Amino acid sequence: MAYSQPSLLPDALDILTQAGVRVIAGGTDFYPALKAGQHPDNLLDVTRIDGFSDITQSEGGIKIGAAVTWSDVVKADLPQAFDALMQAAREVGSLQIQNAGTIVGNICNASPAADGVPPLLALNAEVELASAATGKRVFPLGAFIRGVRQTALKDDELVTAITVPKPDADMTSGFEKLGSRRYLVISIAMTAVNILLDTQGRIADARVAVGSCSAIAQRLTALEARLIGQVPADIRISPDDVAALTPIDDVRGTSAYRLDAVRDQIERAIHKAVLS
Repeated sequence: MAYSQPSLLPDALDILTQAGVRVIAGGTDFYPALKAGQHPDNLLDVTRIDGFSDITQSEGGIKIGAAVTWSDVVKADLPQAFDALMQAAREVGSLQIQNAGTIVGNICNASPAADGVPPLLALNAEVELASAATGKRVFPLGAFIRGVRQTALKDDELVTAITVPKPDADMTSGFEKLGSRRYLVISIAMTAVNILLDTQGRIADARVAVGSCSAIAQRLTALEARLIGQVPADIRISPDDVAALTPIDDVRGTSAYRLDAVRDQIERAIHKAVLS
């Protein structure tokens, strides 16, 4: 088995032009998925690539490198609009998983229950990709994830970073996750919200994203529009507000249970955001 750990992006992209290359960062999803006796022929480890472990802030926004871990996010000095992402980071797996697993790996895995996706959707995050042949592409996160374990990533591309437009300084956020226990669990339902209040305490901007309740985590845009102008304490979420979701019945919960849980989660996440 070939194992490569380049420090420069051009070198990594050259390696990726070879056949059968598998990309890893923390490997917290990759290695458990291997069957007994199975091993890849060619691994490309991106954790040493220059800049990939950095979180940088500028007037244009915040950039999260492809090797940034959950623990890195928790420790970073980020705007309060990122509180939902930081709350999600604290609930991913165990501390060992948080120290090794990466935010980009989480979105590339494209699980419907990926903890990082709802908070990033609520931040209007975009995904940067790079290829030796075609150069750079940028996708909104909602367009990058195309289905269960499916993304827009081509065989010769790497995700280099997640970028988030600079949020309003007064925007706040909240995250709610439901599982059979607090840690080391796959989500039954989860919700991230970002809220901006006007000077009268009414909602001026609302973003609501739900995971584990459809094949792809999604923003509830109709609900977001309905929330504008409302006082957070008066908000009640109805079945119609979550009608766009398509949860499944499985061993962790029924569709009806998930829809009821999400309605409660949205209300609690909004209250958590405005009280932060």
